[in-house]
Amino acid sequence: NPRNRCFHCKDELFSKLMNIADEKGFNRVIDGSNADDLSDRRPGRQAALKHGVRSPLIEAGFSKDEIRELSREMGLPTWSKPASPCLSSRFPYRIEITKDALKRVELSEEFLKSLGFNELRVRSYNDTAKIEVAADDIERLLGRELRESVINKLKDFGFKHVTIDLEGFRTGKLND
Repeated sequence: NPRNRCFHCKDELFSKLMNIADEKGFNRVIDGSNADDLSDRRPGRQAALKHGVRSPLIEAGFSKDEIRELSREMGLPTWSKPASPCLSSRFPYRIEITKDALKRVELSEEFLKSLGFNELRVRSYNDTAKIEVAADDIERLLGRELRESVINKLKDFGFKHVTIDLEGFRTGKLND
């Protein structure tokens, strides 16, 4: 789980997509990166550049908010869908990522979403889960009954310890 894990994953993905494009007679592979992606650490972007993958939303200068607004105006049902990056981004660098660990994070996030938390991450520090929710949702999560329910469920999923990040959710937090 190296710091440039996204490069390796995207390098493999784009390599395969370029082969498929060649087989099908396509002359381009494009991705959905947007202008906001340029302000965060994105090793996968380097893989896109390596393979000549085009990013039309970056080329047009569209930010995530502008894309959401245009999507809403066009009536697309996904206009307000929260970002859902790869589950590997829930693991600090150099912590081993296993199928079981990925499943534990996935189940935990699905459970929290079922409780009405939309903006969230469950970060995995081996046997410890650190829950990040929107700052406005922290107080609700800290309510005794809900807190105990969440702790018990995440322990059922295999975590030994469950913590709540009092700073709240922020994308790219593990890149700090």
